[in-house]
Amino acid sequence: MMLAAPHSSIPRAYVGGALKLHRGATFGEVSMAALQLQPPANPPIAGTGTALAISNLPLGVAAQSTGTPGRGGSRNRADRESHALAKRQIGNLGAAEGHSRAIGLPFTRMITIHWKAAGVPLSGMAATTGKFIDCLTRWLARRGYRIAWLWVHENAGDKGWHCHMLASVPAELVKPLVAAQKRWLRAITGKPYRAKVIRGDPIGGRLGLETGNPALHFENARAALAYLCKGAPQDALDAVGIDRQHKLQGLIIGRRCSTSQNIGATARKAKD
Repeated sequence: MMLAAPHSSIPRAYVGGALKLHRGATFGEVSMAALQLQPPANPPIAGTGTALAISNLPLGVAAQSTGTPGRGGSRNRADRESHALAKRQIGNLGAAEGHSRAIGLPFTRMITIHWKAAGVPLSGMAATTGKFIDCLTRWLARRGYRIAWLWVHENAGDKGWHCHMLASVPAELVKPLVAAQKRWLRAITGKPYRAKVIRGDPIGGRLGLETGNPALHFENARAALAYLCKGAPQDALDAVGIDRQHKLQGLIIGRRCSTSQNIGATARKAKD
């Protein structure tokens, strides 16, 4: 089956630029800042978002597979506990986001799934997120599209444990995707769908921004990414140039974050 053509590319004017979100800013408050030049594979990260968040590990899971618990060694075993993202994770996340654009699969949608509200135990969240990713990947593949994605798990506030995801979803497929997601959640959890368990938003606030205004989409995608890094310690955020206040994101069991293999470290190295 022929795959659909890529739906965006990074504007050349933004290569080497830097985005900055001021601490305490809300969604949409993004500014361009002339910071130090960073390697193209990992440009400085910006910060903004909706009620969503994401991060990843330096190792990825294949875009056509959910992988298996514990893959990647002791750091990623199914029972591993963590309370924050690490500097290496948010650095890799920035590089992966940039690579998604380089291969023509820019992140166009932010998705949040409240797994606690869906009845999934904290210890089972990682496996359940993997099942959702597999459903999304296969659904897009049947329609002729590839996918790139990143996700992070958090466990804070009234929401309890939940997943934040960035994914490349073509604008024309968003409407059918909304209905499909609810079917997947029912199948995955074995329970009726509950209102507000899942939320999705186009990056930049409107569909097709990645093609209609690539420069603005670039700003919003990098800003959303920075918002998703808020669970890292303040010194880690400061070290990679994210001007954002750290917010504790609680205990996670198993993988705290991940990325599709096609934008992971191995894929980036091969392309370089």
